[in-house]
Amino acid sequence: MDDYKTKLADLLTETAKQGASDLHLEVGRHPTLRIDGVLVPLQNEAIVTPDMMEGLVGELVGSDEQKAKLLSQRQLDFAYGFEDKARFRVNVYYQRGYLAAVMRLVPAKVRTIEELNLPPLLHDLAKLSQGFILLVGPAGHGKSSTLAAIIDEINHTRSDHIITIEDPIEYLFTQDQCMVSQREVGNDTLSFHSALRTVLRQDPDVVMIGEMRDGTSIGTAMTAAETGHLVMSTLHTNSAAQTIDRIIDSFPPEQQSQVTSQLAATLVAIVSQRLLPRISGGRVPATEIMIVNPAIRNLIRERKTYQIDLVIETSLQEGMVTLNRSLVNLVKNKEVTLENAELYSLNPAELRILLERS
Repeated sequence: MDDYKTKLADLLTETAKQGASDLHLEVGRHPTLRIDGVLVPLQNEAIVTPDMMEGLVGELVGSDEQKAKLLSQRQLDFAYGFEDKARFRVNVYYQRGYLAAVMRLVPAKVRTIEELNLPPLLHDLAKLSQGFILLVGPAGHGKSSTLAAIIDEINHTRSDHIITIEDPIEYLFTQDQCMVSQREVGNDTLSFHSALRTVLRQDPDVVMIGEMRDGTSIGTAMTAAETGHLVMSTLHTNSAAQTIDRIIDSFPPEQQSQVTSQLAATLVAIVSQRLLPRISGGRVPATEIMIVNPAIRNLIRERKTYQIDLVIETSLQEGMVTLNRSLVNLVKNKEVTLENAELYSLNPAELRILLERS
């Protein structure tokens, strides 16, 4: 048992030391780190065996309740604190009959908007008192860090009650001018749905939902925004236009007209981001920012989301920016290579045209 405890400690220490975002443990492979978006096997570590995997998971999964849940559901999400040095968001699952785990390192300190190299416009989002803000993009591209930066800026600049609903809790906020109540699904509430259903009775000013997973949670979040609260959440979508379609399409056809009106009335901004390998090392964000103005509100109501990219492109003076425009700026500033910019662009042909014109 002590051997597995020591081995786990060594692996987690190495993860933090190398600045990796994730540690992958899978039977038949060397322990593997994700560094600057690239998987790097630890060749000096032994290949993980079934017994080693059982032992390491045994160290991670503490309570009998968690063990029973893992056995019954064949997967488990939870947070793991490592010797008061670091926190990890852990997913343990089964693959081909064997246990496997991915551990994402959650930085101890919530980084600021500047430290994350994000556009200054995000400071304006932290000043809003009501509305619906969404952070979107693929998994592993910094949505949680951006959301935490906005929440922490509110924490340091306003006197509000912030309630977060997360599965599991990632960043731990140190209360400053705000009261911050962090609720973890499983420990503090039975589900996102039950937490959202009662959140308005807890006198919140700001509600942060770790991830919206279905039409029920999306609907409750919009209702909270409609009643004068600032609501923020994340979605795994690629762009602002796709996000709007995804939200509306997650409801039955007979509800979509009402949901469309509700979304047009409550949505204030969608920030979509990607993390690209930086030429000088590390990763740098490319962001699409859509601020909901009257033109976009009308396009949402009329379900003409295909025209949203054009409005974003022609609204630079309002602080909006398309993903391609952000990528162009990164290439021009020699932050990223053209090859990587094209790889992450949703429209590489348009990207090349913008580069030629700039």
